Amino acid sequence: TENNLNIDKLKLKLLAFKPESESFCLQFPFCKFYPFPCMQSASFSENLALRGKATQAHRFEHVFGAADSAIDGNRDSNYNKGSCTHTVKMADPWWRLDLLQTYVVTAVVITNRQDCCKVRLNGLQVRIGNSKADNGLTNPTCGVISKLEAGAVAEFQCNGMDGRYVIIIIPDREEFLTLCEVEVYGSPLD
Repeated sequence: TENNLNIDKLKLKLLAFKPESESFCLQFPFCKFYPFPCMQSASFSENLALRGKATQAHRFEHVFGAADSAIDGNRDSNYNKGSCTHTVKMADPWWRLDLLQTYVVTAVVITNRQDCCKVRLNGLQVRIGNSKADNGLTNPTCGVISKLEAGAVAEFQCNGMDGRYVIIIIPDREEFLTLCEVEVYGSPLD
């Protein structure tokens, strides 16, 4: 119908628009990728990642880059400001969040690095489950990043996947893994 066509055109125009403030994200929650770090919707529950424990494959030799930098609540995507993780270049680099109990995960939000290296997250997989075996590759996949712009935010709807661990891995490739923020939303498994 004509109304649906107009709505679709409106969505396309809004997705192409590059907003200058985070308020855009709150006003238009149908967007999935943003040109800067921001939260998509006020309807999310508490960010479970803030209470978890993060680990990663071998840390890059630098003052910054610790695994817990991705769960500090800071979406700053400039690595040199100290709020991003960084592994060494290696095959199948991974980062893991232990939620300390099993949750029904509804969404995972990842902020990409802005100051360089935007292609490093290409092929990244988000896996959720209760296993740490094989760096979580046996857990179900919530989402995959095929391409993400520098400083952009990717949101994955996990549709209620159960798991204690959120594992982010770049399989089948030698790469650095840098995450500037990881947010996890859901509720405790009853």
